[in-house]
Amino acid sequence: MQIVSSQLRARLDALLVQIYPDHDTDALRTQITDAFWPDPSEQRNRARAPGQTLWSEKDSVVITYGNSVQDGKHKPLDLLHDFLQRYLMGTINGVHILPFFPFTSDDGFAVTDYRTVNSTLGDWEDIERIAIEFRLMSDLVLNHVSSLSHWFTDYLQGHAPYDQFFAEALPSDDLSDVVRPRTSPLLREVDTANGTKHVWCTFSHDQVDLDFHNPEVLLEFLRIMRLHINHGVQIIRLDAVAFIWKTLGTSCVHLPETHAIVRLMRLLCDYNADPVVLITETNVPNAENLSYFGNRNEAHMIYNFSLPPLLLHALMSGSALHLNQWLMRMPPAQHGCAYLNFSASHDGIGVRGAEGLLSGDELGDMIGAVKEFGGLISMRALADGSEKPYEMNITFFDACKGTILGGQDDLQFERFLCSQTIVMALEGVPAFYIHSLLGTPNDHDGVAKTDVKRAINRHRWDYPALRAQLDDPASIHARVLDALKSRIAIRTAHKPFNPNATQFTMQLGEEIFGLWRQSRERDQSIFAMHNVTDRPVTIPLQSINLIEGEEWWDILTGARIDPAKRDLTFAPYQCRWLSNRP
Repeated sequence: MQIVSSQLRARLDALLVQIYPDHDTDALRTQITDAFWPDPSEQRNRARAPGQTLWSEKDSVVITYGNSVQDGKHKPLDLLHDFLQRYLMGTINGVHILPFFPFTSDDGFAVTDYRTVNSTLGDWEDIERIAIEFRLMSDLVLNHVSSLSHWFTDYLQGHAPYDQFFAEALPSDDLSDVVRPRTSPLLREVDTANGTKHVWCTFSHDQVDLDFHNPEVLLEFLRIMRLHINHGVQIIRLDAVAFIWKTLGTSCVHLPETHAIVRLMRLLCDYNADPVVLITETNVPNAENLSYFGNRNEAHMIYNFSLPPLLLHALMSGSALHLNQWLMRMPPAQHGCAYLNFSASHDGIGVRGAEGLLSGDELGDMIGAVKEFGGLISMRALADGSEKPYEMNITFFDACKGTILGGQDDLQFERFLCSQTIVMALEGVPAFYIHSLLGTPNDHDGVAKTDVKRAINRHRWDYPALRAQLDDPASIHARVLDALKSRIAIRTAHKPFNPNATQFTMQLGEEIFGLWRQSRERDQSIFAMHNVTDRPVTIPLQSINLIEGEEWWDILTGARIDPAKRDLTFAPYQCRWLSNRP
């Protein structure tokens, strides 16, 4: 097809020269546009303006597996649709369904076929029904595919084009600088029609890394993106994107070509007729994570990976010192970009985002408490052969069972509610793992059955049993869901919680984590304050600088606040959102 925009042509060419300097740029550009836009009408004449039009304070996301609820009778995607309609409709408007494709391991992240819905979950019609009512996010598992996929089977048999699809290395190559998220051997020896090969396996030997040096790999993923968009996907999550480009003698993470590929995908999304949001999943230290915004030309959104461990540490230690220091150094999201804020995901609570922000002793104390509360720890390999904590495997609800010094207590609900309220208050779009919304405890039976640590946080609810719990207002699961829905609804009604509204970190001491948010119209301010301790805390009301003569409300309770009063007292883990509008 003919590219209608000379600007798109020039920008694509610049990226292709950087990524594939030895290939015919004209031919490759045509292949790329044909792959992403087989129907020319799907292409815009000009790029979508990078304004704040892709999200608002109304937006939030629930993260779930396609079979997080099941009953043994109905298709899990039908049950998930019912759950979303019954319990979240009108409160949460987005859903990230974790990989819903056929797979062999890692609960979906070892994909065998990107074009088919896992038949044990449902089919594309089920996905489309959900996408009609909720803003749908899907996973593009870029770095690797299942060792039992037809791509890898054809590679082993020497069949084109897949014989050139996978990353290879030699055992004698210097791989000492390669950054690893796992402890398993990096290379896997395989017998192929072309002889013995050693394929690259960043995550596991069932997840074989693709070779993006071959542009056919990129073209295949662009076709997959188009397929997902045509089935209703509006947000595409680039899973493990940091690792996709390999160059011997380097760390093989965050390489320039990797960033250029993200920019290329962002460029195509910005020229797409319907809005498509690109989000990068990079569980790495904070500065590295921020790099995926690029210069407003890479990810529309990035996961705020430093938030979960710092948030948990604040609540476990009773000190928001490190949370405050981190937030004060965080730049506002660039124009046209936003943070995705979360406390927990299907993988647990990663600790790489806390590197350089928590000391070794502070991290060790938190890990010790997580273990006391029933959690597990996953490790990663370092270049010298040693290991280091990679993530804490525990539900966030059970991680809130107590404190580092005091151990378990009776404030789990209050502590957990405080954690999620902070997530809602921060600049960005809040995302809630389904087991956070439901207050799900650790699934030790799941770990025993699968011998996978992450299974502790991937419980499959029996849907009738879950509904019985949620229909009982006294159950902890109903209490958690009702409390979170109430606060999410309050958030959506106030413009200072627009993902790109002004945010300043308040200095209220270590015990109170405070933010000032102001609407972009500057007609409403909210002082969002959260007691991160297990004891009452009183602060001088004058430290908040409430303007006398105006009326102020705590919008979480509806109570009026008198600016003339001297003090403001917080119960343990109490949150207050003070606003000049009710």
